[in-house]
Amino acid sequence: MFIAYLRDVFSFDENSPLLFTQMHFWVFFCIVFAGFALMQKRTLMRNAYLMGVSLLFYYKTSGLFVGLLLLVTCSDFLIAQRIYACRERWKKRLWLTLSVMLDLGILCYFKYSYFFADIVEQIFGIHIEVRNIAAEWFNAASGTSVFSVDRIILPVGISFYTFQVISYTADVYRGLIKPVRNILDFGFYVSFFPQLVAGPIVKASDFIPQLYRRYFLSRRMFGLAIFMILGGLAKKIILSDYLALNFIDRVFANPMLFTGFENLAALFLYSLQVYADFSGYTDIAIGLSLLMGFHLPRNFNSPYKAENCSNFWKRWHISLSRWLQNYLYIPLGGNRNITFGTYFWIITLTLSALILSGNIWIAIGALLLALSVIVTAWRCPDRRKKIYANLNSMITMLLGGLWHGASLNFLIWGGLNGLGMIVYKFWRDANPWHRALFTTAITLGFWMLTVYQPAPLWRVFLCFTAFIAVSAWLRMFNTRWAPFNSRAWAILVTFTFISFTRLFFRSGSNLDPATANEEAWQTASEMITRIGSRWSGNEWEIMCNYRNVFLLFLLGMIIHWLPEDWKRRYRLTLAALPLPVMSLICIVAVLIIFQFVSAEMQPFIYFQF
Repeated sequence: MFIAYLRDVFSFDENSPLLFTQMHFWVFFCIVFAGFALMQKRTLMRNAYLMGVSLLFYYKTSGLFVGLLLLVTCSDFLIAQRIYACRERWKKRLWLTLSVMLDLGILCYFKYSYFFADIVEQIFGIHIEVRNIAAEWFNAASGTSVFSVDRIILPVGISFYTFQVISYTADVYRGLIKPVRNILDFGFYVSFFPQLVAGPIVKASDFIPQLYRRYFLSRRMFGLAIFMILGGLAKKIILSDYLALNFIDRVFANPMLFTGFENLAALFLYSLQVYADFSGYTDIAIGLSLLMGFHLPRNFNSPYKAENCSNFWKRWHISLSRWLQNYLYIPLGGNRNITFGTYFWIITLTLSALILSGNIWIAIGALLLALSVIVTAWRCPDRRKKIYANLNSMITMLLGGLWHGASLNFLIWGGLNGLGMIVYKFWRDANPWHRALFTTAITLGFWMLTVYQPAPLWRVFLCFTAFIAVSAWLRMFNTRWAPFNSRAWAILVTFTFISFTRLFFRSGSNLDPATANEEAWQTASEMITRIGSRWSGNEWEIMCNYRNVFLLFLLGMIIHWLPEDWKRRYRLTLAALPLPVMSLICIVAVLIIFQFVSAEMQPFIYFQF
């Protein structure tokens, strides 16, 4: 009986992964924390122990892909040692290139094989059947058929830990940190289980020094950790899962069965869902780490309080935004210049647009636009730095979109966010009169398109640009029309824009990479068609039928928009409560939270990235 139980504990079941929302995860964590308490004073033993349980956690979540995690860990550990030992700059760069190529090569193999196969077929007319070569090698070596060779399965969390190890070797190359001497310590840094599969992406310079500090957990830290865990569970189970199961997933599964209002509502509700899901995971990860004496960086800062698109990306998925800034945007030239990398990515992204869209005119248009921007910068020295900064920023956002998946929808999503950042910069620097004229001209342009070529997409754009144009004109009358010159109005406009871009993000999620591009584009097109078509007029009846969903959405947004001082105050109040009172609150909170648990397991959204 006991042997059978151990076999169940240490075996992998793809239908029963270790998720923060599952009861057996908390049993696992209690056992892990008990072992941690026994050896927390012995640094090496503690780190080795946590690395071991982290690998077990990943095995229970992703099976034999734990071998891939070990491969990346060993290769980057050894290469970083060689980078540090070399004295010549070119040798250091050679080792760094090897490390990046190996890490990105593994990532691209598992995440972009279908995309590259489409490129070869489009350019050379050669059809390539994508097969899992790694699975074939393993099956041949072991004499078994453990892995399926017909399709490539994306390992959980590969994008996160790949970026994490790249930042490590890059920082060693730059001389910002020294390489870790013990592979057990480095393995613990790479595989630390609370943040392994969905971030936040932790820089080595921030986390590695913590490996050698003595364990310390104050009374306030304990209270804050409990608050973060409970808050994260509430976000995931009460907000994210309930909204998804009872409204959002139904609409996205078949948009044509729902009205335009329901499709539009699904977009706004999805903005809250994806935030509650991802930030909920991050809050739990931060809380668990804090209980073990480790501090993870903040990954979200009330992003829907952002007044513009640039500020939104300083608040949303902060660890990824900083990674892209430090290891992509700045190496491209940042706000100073353009480099060879800028030209390389312009050509690569143009080719990607050609392959993903299947339309050569889109690719030609994108290439001509990029070249015209470069020529303008060359002929206008006084504006050169600003143009270069915007160009590098757009490339960074497009690559950030492709990081989520090789689908045209993700590329559009990244491009729209980049465009939003650039437009805001021009908007910020323009005077009110120019803003009003510019938005009016755009609105008239979309109005003419709807007249001469009626299409739902043009109607959607017309409504949004008219919304901005009216606000631009009203903002010129600062005294009488103060609401349109307020921070709240800017937040509303930004939230509306970000929610619209989510259409392309959500449509490309949860799909097989082999068919994601076609299916995602079809879903997005159908939703735009429904939103831009004539509405039924029974919107109030729909809201009454889904009153629990809309009330929960309203409650979630009100809590999100609360002043930061208020949130800080009630966090510290809970953290300072006596332990018996805190225990009672925890019991009541857990009972309430798990009343919302669905029968069907709902994985975290960012597990697929």
